[in-house]
Amino acid sequence: MAGHTPVEESSAARSAHEGILRRQSARESAARTYARALPIVPVRARGLTIEGADGRRYLDCLSGAGTLALGHNHPVVLEAIRKVLDSEAPLHVLDLATPVKDAFTTELFRTLPPGLADHARVQFCGPAGTDAVEAAFKLVRAATGRNGILAFAGAYHGMTTGALEASGDASDVRVARLPYPQDYRCPFGTGGSHGAELAARWTQSVLDDPKSGVPLSAGMILEPVQGEGGVLPAPDEWMRRMRQITADRSIPLIADEVQTGVGRTGAFWAVEHSGITPDVMVLSKAIGGSLPLAVVVYRDDLDVWEPGAHAGTFRGNQLAMAAGTATMAYVRENDLTTRAATLGARMLVQLRSLAAEFPVIGDVRGRGLMIGVEMVEGEVERTGEGWGVAGLSVGSGEVEGAAGLLGTVGPDSAGGASAEMMPGAVPSPRPASPELAAAVQRECLRRGLIVELGGRHASVVRLLPPLTITDEQATAVLDRLADAVAAVARSHGPDGRSHQLHRRRARDGGEAAG
Repeated sequence: MAGHTPVEESSAARSAHEGILRRQSARESAARTYARALPIVPVRARGLTIEGADGRRYLDCLSGAGTLALGHNHPVVLEAIRKVLDSEAPLHVLDLATPVKDAFTTELFRTLPPGLADHARVQFCGPAGTDAVEAAFKLVRAATGRNGILAFAGAYHGMTTGALEASGDASDVRVARLPYPQDYRCPFGTGGSHGAELAARWTQSVLDDPKSGVPLSAGMILEPVQGEGGVLPAPDEWMRRMRQITADRSIPLIADEVQTGVGRTGAFWAVEHSGITPDVMVLSKAIGGSLPLAVVVYRDDLDVWEPGAHAGTFRGNQLAMAAGTATMAYVRENDLTTRAATLGARMLVQLRSLAAEFPVIGDVRGRGLMIGVEMVEGEVERTGEGWGVAGLSVGSGEVEGAAGLLGTVGPDSAGGASAEMMPGAVPSPRPASPELAAAVQRECLRRGLIVELGGRHASVVRLLPPLTITDEQATAVLDRLADAVAAVARSHGPDGRSHQLHRRRARDGGEAAG
């Protein structure tokens, strides 16, 4: 019997692909997210590459939202998992001691920041980072006898109730919200070290003002790089200020390293860039080597829990511990942190060159292999009275000394009056464009590149490639992203809006005039 022709096999593959997607849409919750923007059906994967059920191949710069430090199915991870399976060791042990767990804890403690490893305790939690965040809150409340939590605008700490309260989009706020420093959309309009200093002073003032409405808190939680918040690396000096402010007031500092950990930012833990030692570290994603695992590591003097004060049925995931041990050891032994720092810096330079070519890119930022490209509306405009507020992008460092050069800000696009700029102030950035970001994501997917969106308005195209990405693969990623941005820029007008919208407005305007 003759085999199927290539055309028949391709048709069958597409049919299977479409059928799986239809069934997912019919059966799964309306809360599904990635599946909406990325209608693919992965069937095989290795390293950076995913193959779909339809036979198409993709370069994966989502990496399980940062979970896959070594990419898909790395040989050392598969070997570690097979070794446990072949040994007939128990796979589920609650919190009992095992050789696999002992090896994991030993490797984890070996990587911890100086000052914490020698005085640390670890609590194994439920399988997700949000479980570890809840455990951290419970821990510091028990240790301090206080209830309040300090968190930052733009934060993301998980999807359970307590973690959501500390995240930036909380609607029922029972957490004190503090300003997080950033350059492009600085809440104080200054950016740089001045903006970070103002953010630190604001925090200090809130904590010391008896009428601020913020009582002495049980803990402060921060991300060394806000990922879902738009890829915002915290300045090292600001991190040191937060450490000093909390230490002076006996407030435990919680570092959320769920996405930044295990080499992602160019240091094994992102807090190492600033040299601080937090009191508590929340860890998940990459520490499980692609499998579900979450832990809280904290100073031993905070360990006031009674037996059973915190638990989780799946806190003894032996396969995840084996995979995590192999992943952490591989990153450490092969110095992938230095690799992430070097390659990430090179990619940022190339992306900033792309931003100079396409005004739809407002800012490029990141640390290591945690990179964000913010899409914006509008273009640079020069008026007779100065630069338009919505027309100047300084986020990528292309304009220096903006405040001294401009003096005043000219009329904005809505015809507003000029306003004197405060010392050190910079013009307002252009409006974020989630429409453009989504269009870039679609164009990337058409070209075989998977990227994530994030940021306050889902306007930041995020790159989270595995730490094992090669130079050739990095070039391919940037080429495909550049092609996608160029395609989107061609299909949109100078204000960043689609030509279709321009045509509709022109038509409507013409009808009104008629």
